[in-house]
Amino acid sequence: MKIYPYKRLNRPVALRVTAVSLRLSDGTKDQLETTAYSTQQQTVALGIAGHTDWVSATISLSATLPPGANASDAAWTDLQVLAVLTDGETNVRTSTALTRDAEDGHDWSGTMEVLRDDHLGRASLAVHAVGTVDGVRGRSIAETDRSWLVDAVSEEPVRGLQLDVQKASFSRSTKEWLRAYADVPWVVDPSARVPTVFVNTDVEGIMGLLDSSGTGVEGKVRDLLVAQMATDVWTAVFHGAIGDLEVEPGSGPVFPTDWQGEVLREMLPDVVPGVHVEEALRQVHRRRTGDSGWAELQTRIHYAAARRADAGKAVAYAIRSLEQMNRGSEA
Repeated sequence: MKIYPYKRLNRPVALRVTAVSLRLSDGTKDQLETTAYSTQQQTVALGIAGHTDWVSATISLSATLPPGANASDAAWTDLQVLAVLTDGETNVRTSTALTRDAEDGHDWSGTMEVLRDDHLGRASLAVHAVGTVDGVRGRSIAETDRSWLVDAVSEEPVRGLQLDVQKASFSRSTKEWLRAYADVPWVVDPSARVPTVFVNTDVEGIMGLLDSSGTGVEGKVRDLLVAQMATDVWTAVFHGAIGDLEVEPGSGPVFPTDWQGEVLREMLPDVVPGVHVEEALRQVHRRRTGDSGWAELQTRIHYAAARRADAGKAVAYAIRSLEQMNRGSEA
C-alpha cells in the first residue's frame, strides 16, 4: 500500500466499458456486441469479431468518482480524470482525458482509441483522478483498484491464464532447444508472449490420452495428467513473472501489466496468505533477491499451483475410479 504525503480520496474510482467498435482497413466500422466485453471479468476481447484487418478500436468508458471528489472544502483543485492504457510488452502507454457528464456530478465519460499496431496481446486499462494539491499539479487523488484488461487477440473476454499448447516431436523439432528435453512428456515456456506448453509427441500414446473423451479409468488418468501439466504450468509462469519484475526506487517491485501481473495477483494470496497482494509481492521479491527464505517459499508456490490445477480433485477421482475397478474385478 502506497503512502501519500497529501490528502486523497479513500475509495477507488469505478470504471465501466459501455461500448466497443473496430475500424477496419477498408475504412468501415464494426460495432461489436456486448459479448466483446465482460464487466464481471473486467476484460475486453478485440478478437471476438473475427477480424484480422482491424486498424484501431474505440472503447467507450464511464468512470464514477467516489464521494468527496467535488467537495467545496476538498484539498485539491483543477480536477481531471484520465484513462490510461499501458502495455508492458510493447512499452506503449496511451492516455485520454474524460469529460464530466454533468456539472458537479461524479460521472465522467469518454473514449479510448487502441491502435492495433501498438499491441500484441494484453494491455491494462485504468482511470486516474488527478488535481492540484498544495500547489503541485497532476497529483493522484484516486484511481481504479483493479484495471480492465484489453486483449488485442482473444475471442473471449476472460482474465484467466491463457495458454498456447503446441505438439512437437522433441527429438526432431526444428526448435533446437527442444531437443535437449527429448525424454520428458512436456515442457513449459513462460517467456513467450502467451505461456506455451510443448507436448512431446515422441512419448507413445500421450496425445491419444490427452485427446480422449472417455469417462472411465482412461478419463480419470487423462484428468490426472492434465492436472499435473497445469501444476507445472502455474509453477513455471509464477517463477517467470516473479523473476522479471520492474522495481521502482524507493517503493519496491511493481505488478506487471500483462498476464504476468494476473498470475501474481491470482497466486500470491496462497503463497503469502493473510496480507495485501502488494505486501505479498514485496515479501516474495525480498526472499527471492535476499540471502534467505526463497527455498522455504517453494512449498507455498507449489501449493498455490496445485490448487489452481485442481490436482487434489484429479487424484481423488483417479483413486476412486481404481477402487471401483478393483471391487468389480473381485466380485
